[in-house]
Amino acid sequence: MAQFSVNAHRFDPYKNFKFRVKWDGRYVAGVSKVSALTRTTEVIEHREGGDPSTVRVSPGQTKYGDITLERGVTHDVEFEKWANKVWNYGSGLGSEVSLADFRKDIIIEVYNEAGQLVLAYKVYRCWPSEYTALPELDAGANAVAIQSLTLKNEGWERDYDVSEPTEPSFTEPSG
Repeated sequence: MAQFSVNAHRFDPYKNFKFRVKWDGRYVAGVSKVSALTRTTEVIEHREGGDPSTVRVSPGQTKYGDITLERGVTHDVEFEKWANKVWNYGSGLGSEVSLADFRKDIIIEVYNEAGQLVLAYKVYRCWPSEYTALPELDAGANAVAIQSLTLKNEGWERDYDVSEPTEPSFTEPSG
């Protein structure tokens, strides 16, 4: 079976450097890194008294790993606004958490080298468990200041409505 059904000529898998993250119907500015989407299903071991001396195994509860988003520090406040819905220091007793809307569904989109959408994953009921507003600052460093948002989530699934696009081919200009 071919790895690519529409673009049978394609041999290389998709790269990991073209992607976008969306929540509240808008793309989030400047996201430069997204951690892996992982899930782990616990193993339940059991055996009956009359079984041979081996253990039977079956699947148990499934847990979804945290997702960390990173981006350079700018004036965009989307990370901070969402993190403040979980805990907003100084907002007054009883109003530190926005219980009505601290969870969001997000979409992670992957693009091919030509900028065509090739994969999308929907991540459900996310909320920020950790927010880094500023990294360690170092006058001797030569680096971009990175902020991060770590999201707890209750599951994800591939968006099968996003299908493999027909990739463009380019020909030499005649002249």
